[in-house]
Amino acid sequence: MASQQSAPGGSKESKSSGRPPNAERTKGGRPSKQAVKELNRRILDTAAGLFASQGFAATSMEQVAAACGAGKDTIYRRYPSKTALFKALMDGLQSQVLGELDEIMSAGGTSSQRLRRFARTLLSINLRPQMIALNRVTLGEAVAFGGVQPTPATQDPIMIRFTVLVKQAQADGAVVIGDPLFLAEQLLYATSIKPLISTMLGECRFSDLAEEARYFDQALELFLQGAAPRNAEPS
Repeated sequence: MASQQSAPGGSKESKSSGRPPNAERTKGGRPSKQAVKELNRRILDTAAGLFASQGFAATSMEQVAAACGAGKDTIYRRYPSKTALFKALMDGLQSQVLGELDEIMSAGGTSSQRLRRFARTLLSINLRPQMIALNRVTLGEAVAFGGVQPTPATQDPIMIRFTVLVKQAQADGAVVIGDPLFLAEQLLYATSIKPLISTMLGECRFSDLAEEARYFDQALELFLQGAAPRNAEPS
């Protein structure tokens, strides 16, 4: 781990209390709810940038405190360890992603159209620069250091939603009857995992939006052909 840095210079009050300069406070002297919310957001945004740019091991809690202008005690009151901070960051990102995906699930159209939109949105999300960087950190360092724990597919909220859409497509006769979770995983692998891994390894192919769309359409079509319901075999 890189050497730890002390908090940055600033007012004595800011360094001792962890309160950012000019923070709004209530009449009782406590920070307002809005100020607390903004500070929490700033801490997580700062941590995201540091983890993404220099990795899990090289990022210290002191660096996060210095970069966001908060005292170390402020950071540690919220997150007792770097592992807790990283987990909170990833949980927050997942909540944002789930909000986007829930909008897709509630949109109209046929079950096949909703399944397509969900998979397409998930690919776009996975290829966002910050998501690429944090996934690289997660797979390369955070799991090994205990920063995150792998989630079984049956408990993963994204896969649960994906599975629901596959079940709806099965009910409409658009997808073969079978284990819906297995089918959802295969669709995820076909449409998102290849571009994600390639981009994490430095390939620039999918930075071209036209190529991203072409790949998705080709992968989805191949999946749908393979997952199409079979006609009953003659007896």
